[in-house]
Amino acid sequence: MNRRIQAMPTQLVNQIAAGEVVERPASVVKELLENSLDAQATRIEIDVEQGGVKSIRIRDNGHGIHKDDLTLSLSPHATSKIHSIEELENVSSLGFRGEALPSIASVSHLSLKSKWQDATEAWQVQSSNSNDFDINPVALNEGTTIEVKDLFFNVPARRKFLRTEKTEFNHLDDVIKKIALSRFDVDITLRHNQRPIRQLRAARDRLQQEKRIAEVFGPAFIEQALHMDFSIDGFRLWGWVGLPTFSRSQADMQYFYVNGRIVRDKVVSHAIRQAYQDVLFHGRHPAYVLFFEIEPSAVDVNAHPGKHEVRFRQSRSVHDFLFRAIHKSLADTRPADDGAHNISNFNNLEGSDNAQAMPSYQGRYGSNQPGVIRSQSALSLAVAEQSRAYQSLISDTAVPNEQDETEFPPLGYARAQIHGVYVLAENKEGMVLVDMHAAHERITYERLKQARADTGIAAQPLLVPVSMAVSEKEASSAEEHSDIFSGLGFELDRTAPEALRIRQLPVMLANADAEQLVRDVLSDLIRHGSSTRIKEAMNEVLGTMACHGSIRANRKLTIPEMNTLLRDMEATERSGQCNHGRPTWMQLTMAELDKLFMRGQ
Repeated sequence: MNRRIQAMPTQLVNQIAAGEVVERPASVVKELLENSLDAQATRIEIDVEQGGVKSIRIRDNGHGIHKDDLTLSLSPHATSKIHSIEELENVSSLGFRGEALPSIASVSHLSLKSKWQDATEAWQVQSSNSNDFDINPVALNEGTTIEVKDLFFNVPARRKFLRTEKTEFNHLDDVIKKIALSRFDVDITLRHNQRPIRQLRAARDRLQQEKRIAEVFGPAFIEQALHMDFSIDGFRLWGWVGLPTFSRSQADMQYFYVNGRIVRDKVVSHAIRQAYQDVLFHGRHPAYVLFFEIEPSAVDVNAHPGKHEVRFRQSRSVHDFLFRAIHKSLADTRPADDGAHNISNFNNLEGSDNAQAMPSYQGRYGSNQPGVIRSQSALSLAVAEQSRAYQSLISDTAVPNEQDETEFPPLGYARAQIHGVYVLAENKEGMVLVDMHAAHERITYERLKQARADTGIAAQPLLVPVSMAVSEKEASSAEEHSDIFSGLGFELDRTAPEALRIRQLPVMLANADAEQLVRDVLSDLIRHGSSTRIKEAMNEVLGTMACHGSIRANRKLTIPEMNTLLRDMEATERSGQCNHGRPTWMQLTMAELDKLFMRGQ
């Protein structure tokens, strides 16, 4: 085909852009809602018919569009959001590309009514797959109303790809839920086929925000979520992370916002997975609603036509911050005096001492409690001690049985053991049930990790070094990050532009596939600038040790032994879950017990 180069018609350009921006009715709603929010609307009403295919109408009370700008708003790349390259590098608005309205207008019948904030009259412009726009006065009290009818009426091929009315509405509803959680200060109403679906009132405080989250995610999430708010060096991360016990079989409850824009980002998802790595079942997904605030100049939001993805200019710093903040939040979940989850401040974000001092009421049990790792010079001694833990708990320093009934510790005092599996305890809230093996497994695991940190990583040279062929980029990365490998017990030599040799590896990983582990670490270093795979492999070995070294089912414990276990749980990070993500204890309040037996009814 021999054709001369020529400029494409404007309508064709808009329809090509629509292919990137407008995939389905949900895409239209997303773009129009973002425009309403950028117009500083505090009340938005959405009415859709037939899943949004027949019609979508969005009304807001924002500052509106000036009469002289109405036709311009339907022209390609016309926007009020940015006017220079400097503003493009500091984008703070949700929409800025100037493609949405003309793209939507090119594949639908669009009507736009708006009243400029200081004007006395409102005006309307209509578009039906043409470049001819008529402007007429119209009755409108405030803001902007946009109506989109017969989506893809002129693009039959695109219309055939649309799904059923229910499916399209579900996609549209998901978009509204995501935007509703990004702006708690906005009233949002959704009606489908003239039937009210959502009525989300503005949330002014944390309690109202959690109520809105419960309306979107369901009450179970907010009941099992931790609130967090960390700031450091121009980064702020706040929001709610689900407890590991509230994990999902799919990643359907993962909302992450960057400066109010919901995004999907590999750096973010990798950091969050790593933060949950120690407490989550394999194959399960965490749930969270998190808001990350960063200087607009430090993030590129112009990486995707639909603005779903971003690029961080300091991705490694962002990754480390997110990981440490979430990891710290999860680590500090332990029984607290008020029965709530204890989230500490950012002062010790680098990590805390797992072998920290017991709470004040611990003193009554003496300083030589069985199960506590004392100062050791080698990890093997700590492993041996943990393997013996709780098998000879009561010695000359037995735990006294007298208890101050007026001052309960968080997990209370042990009352009995059930079938050799569960510890039954009483605290000020009611009844506590503890899975003794799961609880002791977490205690042992955390202390083995601390012992490893205290004694360092023992390494052994290989009698026969392992040679491996790699790419030149991987070999260069190994040289660049040699300090990371050496700090974890590995010694790598570059023997050729595309070859490495493993001369030394950690003793704990003597039976591991060292070559594959090095390849995976190099892949992480190239992609994310950091890697935790070696530590994960070591932790897996420690987890196995902890599992085998913990008390088993049908092991009879005395009351003092059970109380020692409860006190250890109160002083151990992540004690709410075992190493595999299972809960270690459950609380039944007096109100819940009364309800079970219908007391007071």
